[in-house]
Amino acid sequence: MRSLRFIAAEALVSHPLLAQDSLDSMAYDLYPLLFKASYLLEQAEVTRAVLGSWPLEEFRLAVLLGPSTDDPEDLRDRACRTCLEACIQGLGDHVLRGRSCRLQLADLTGIRDVQEQRCPCGRVLGRWGRTQLLATTCCELQAQPCVAGHPIEVLADLFVTDGNFQAVVQALQPGGPAPLQVRCRSFRADSLSPGQLLLVLGLVGPAALRKLEVVHNVRLHAGHVLQLLAQVGFPRLASLTLPTKAFDAPPDYTPAPEGQDPLLAAIAWELSRMTQLTELSVAFSSLTGKIRTLLGPLRTPLRVLDLANCALNHADMAFLADCAHATHLEVLDLSGHNLVHSHPSTFFRLLRQAAQTLRVLTLEDCSISDSHVGMMTLGLSPCSQLQEFKFLGNPLSARALRSLFAALCELPKLQRIEFPVPKDCYPEGMAYPQDELAISKFDQQKYSVIAEELRLVLLQAGREDIQASTPLFGSFDPDIQETSNELGAFLLQAFKNALENFSRVLKQIE
Repeated sequence: MRSLRFIAAEALVSHPLLAQDSLDSMAYDLYPLLFKASYLLEQAEVTRAVLGSWPLEEFRLAVLLGPSTDDPEDLRDRACRTCLEACIQGLGDHVLRGRSCRLQLADLTGIRDVQEQRCPCGRVLGRWGRTQLLATTCCELQAQPCVAGHPIEVLADLFVTDGNFQAVVQALQPGGPAPLQVRCRSFRADSLSPGQLLLVLGLVGPAALRKLEVVHNVRLHAGHVLQLLAQVGFPRLASLTLPTKAFDAPPDYTPAPEGQDPLLAAIAWELSRMTQLTELSVAFSSLTGKIRTLLGPLRTPLRVLDLANCALNHADMAFLADCAHATHLEVLDLSGHNLVHSHPSTFFRLLRQAAQTLRVLTLEDCSISDSHVGMMTLGLSPCSQLQEFKFLGNPLSARALRSLFAALCELPKLQRIEFPVPKDCYPEGMAYPQDELAISKFDQQKYSVIAEELRLVLLQAGREDIQASTPLFGSFDPDIQETSNELGAFLLQAFKNALENFSRVLKQIE
């Protein structure tokens, strides 16, 4: 229930001119209420004015938008463009008015990017857009005459691509006074060259970085990864995501004797120096027979491990099942491996080891068929903490799915299931794994009937709390959604370069 103080704040910000005129006579402890009320009602003029006059030493966006004794509503999943733009503009106003001696720290982290916006305008300002806006504002303020007072330290989650690279570099490496000094806790890179990545990471303050995501179109090989870890250094890094083929050997690398990989061993040693690393994602890297080399030296147990499509063999699975990480895993992705058929004993031993901690398990395109449902039921039964189970792309019939759903109902904390389109809905003889064209060609009417039957299984078991869905092309990714145009241009350029190289080779042959 909202307090009378918050109701009064809502009433005041509903009259923007009156609210702005009242700020100078307002008690300092009322500013947080006015900010949240203006954000809730999308009164951007008031939001900007409140930030411009902010009288406290700290401004923490996630704390102010979260539940409180005055208002229990959680607004952290409102990445509202109107309001967030007003926040950044308000910080700029604060600096230009010479009030930076009051505000010392502005923490803009903690916003959750979700698929459905609940704000009145319905317009989103995602992580890339927030990075672009903040960087542009910093550059504009750097061009202003020097303002007296202390600079404001701004904490932000940065998302850098080639499209905003120059603005971010200028914001992080100003040529003169910087009224807003950007600090980064979480960094995501996409569509950058290795040189651009090294440059910008050297500027973000890597000593304080907690999360690093290098994804999609950053073309790294193992030499680049070793250079990044050794030269930049990330002593406080807790989460690391590397792009596809990040452990491939450099083009001029001399192969080591079979069974040895000194380059990977050097990378593992650098990772072992990160004593706070608990999350590692290296999907789509060829790591056959190399998991012990990569994960063995790590000093802290991993809680999150993504090894999707890494071509693991029996030795890799045996190491995973018996290593120290197994009993600490909370999130595990082993998609793209024929686990139940090729490595049943080690896979189910791994599940038993992780049973008391595992919250999210992803087994997409793992060739799990009807004959494996009994083993899967037994293997999952000890996983009492499991909250999400995702197994898209597996050739399971409607009958097998009903049996598996009945078993999943026994898991007390399960909240979400992502299940494949039953193979009954496809033409007979459909090949697995499916490509993007084939996966969408199924009998929609038959699928709807089967999906309703599966929901009925949940209802009859009293598990209305479980959400079951079939996101054909993966779960919603706000970062990809936001930069899809830039990603498309990057892919077209890459395709053009490939054709030019191919043409050059043909001419050389002639």
